Amino acid sequence: MIVFLNGQFVSESLAVVSINDRGFTYGDGLFETMRVVGGKPFRLAQHLERMVRGAEFLKIKLPHTAKEISHFADELLKQNEMPDAILRIVLTRGPGQRGYSPADAGPPTLVMTVHPTPAAATDTTATWNLVTSPYRIPASDILSSFKTTSKILYVMARAEAAERGADEALLVNTNGEAAETATGNLFWVYQDKICTVPTGRGVLPGITRAVVLEICQSLGLQTNKRVIKPEALRNSEGIFVTQSALGIIPVSVFDGEPVTPSPLVDQIACAYDEMLMHG
Repeated sequence: MIVFLNGQFVSESLAVVSINDRGFTYGDGLFETMRVVGGKPFRLAQHLERMVRGAEFLKIKLPHTAKEISHFADELLKQNEMPDAILRIVLTRGPGQRGYSPADAGPPTLVMTVHPTPAAATDTTATWNLVTSPYRIPASDILSSFKTTSKILYVMARAEAAERGADEALLVNTNGEAAETATGNLFWVYQDKICTVPTGRGVLPGITRAVVLEICQSLGLQTNKRVIKPEALRNSEGIFVTQSALGIIPVSVFDGEPVTPSPLVDQIACAYDEMLMHG
C-alpha cells in the first residue's frame, strides 16, 4: 500500500511519524474520512473545507492548500489502483516538546491513506442494533464542530456497545438529549418528517448529514431539526444513522426493542446511492 506523508508518496512500511508527534501524544489534530467511488472522493471539497476551518480554529497551519490536497488524493488513488475505497486524511500539529503547550511545535504532519470499502457500504439490507451509551458528551462543546483526533470517548462507547451485542452506540449529551452515534449523525422519522439533532448540542455537522438534508429538499420531504430524549426515540417511525464510510444505515433495533422500518428511509437511501454513483 502506498501512503501520502508530508508531500511524499511512500510505501506504508516506510511511512514513519515521530514519537513526539502531538497527534500521537495528545490527539492534537484533525481527520476526515470519505467514500471514493469510480476514483472520485465523494464530497471531498466539503470535507476539506471542514478541515480548513478546524485547522484555523486549532491554529494548525495546513502545509498544502485544499486544491493541492485534492490533487495528491487523486494521485494516491491512482498509485494504489483503488477507484473504490475509503480515503482518510489526517492532520496533526506535528512533533513538539513534552507538555500541553503547543508552543514551538511543528511542522504539521499531513497523512493520507486508502482502505478497502467495507462490505456493509454496499449491502442494501444492512441494519444496525443501536443501544444508548452510558457515556456523555458536552452539550455545548465548541470543538464538536470539527472532526478532531481526540476520540477516546467514542472509542469507549463503541466498545461498550459491542460488549452488549450491539452494532453502534447512541451518545447522549449532558442535557440528557440524544446527540449522535459513536460514528455518525442521528436521524429519525416522526409524522412523515425527517428529523435530526441541531448542531450546537455536541453534534458534529456531518457531511453525509448535510447531503441527506439536501436529498430531503429535492424529494419534497419535510425536515425538522429538534432535540429529543432517548426514550422519545422509541415513538419514532424509523431511525437511521448517517456517516461518510457507510452512507445511510437503518436502525432495526433500539435498546432491545424492534424499530419499524420506514419507506421514507429507503427512499432517501436510494437517492443517496444514486448521488454517490454520479458524484
